[in-house]
Amino acid sequence: MKRFIVSIFGILFFRWAYPGFDFHRFPFRRLMKCFIAQKILRINSHVPWPVSWTSEIKGYEKIVRGTETPGSALGCYIDGRNGIVLEENVWIGPKVSIISMNHDLLDYNQYKSEEPIRIGRDSLLATGCTILPGVVIGFHTVVGAGAVVTKSFPEGNQVLAGNPAVVIKEIGSYATFTGN
Repeated sequence: MKRFIVSIFGILFFRWAYPGFDFHRFPFRRLMKCFIAQKILRINSHVPWPVSWTSEIKGYEKIVRGTETPGSALGCYIDGRNGIVLEENVWIGPKVSIISMNHDLLDYNQYKSEEPIRIGRDSLLATGCTILPGVVIGFHTVVGAGAVVTKSFPEGNQVLAGNPAVVIKEIGSYATFTGN
């Protein structure tokens, strides 16, 4: 009975707190922590989806997100001022940096206009990796821990690693969940 009451409360409460967000796959405790940090303590309060209190999101208006929530992992830095497009099922690990804007080398007070970062569906950005401005990452790409992606890899089904990142392995197609 307690679980039923909590789930009804959660459905009504989180529909109000995060309109348009599919919270059913998000752990309740984590969602509560994000709510307290964002709505009560006002940390990342401008972002309309749940974000960890240890992450920083800039330019959320230019971030197009798929089914996952960028910044919900601990310690992420996501700068979307030049635009970021995250397709469906893009998983972002802790301490990941996605930086869409770069300083002008002739005037550090100015920023360079770049193409938006695009990350294909069914991709995984592992702990501590960095994605730099203008990069396009293909579908089902795994970016290894600590990798620095400085150029585009539009092909899919690959593993990237290193600084600067290179393709270290080709992998098979992503398995879709059938519910059985």
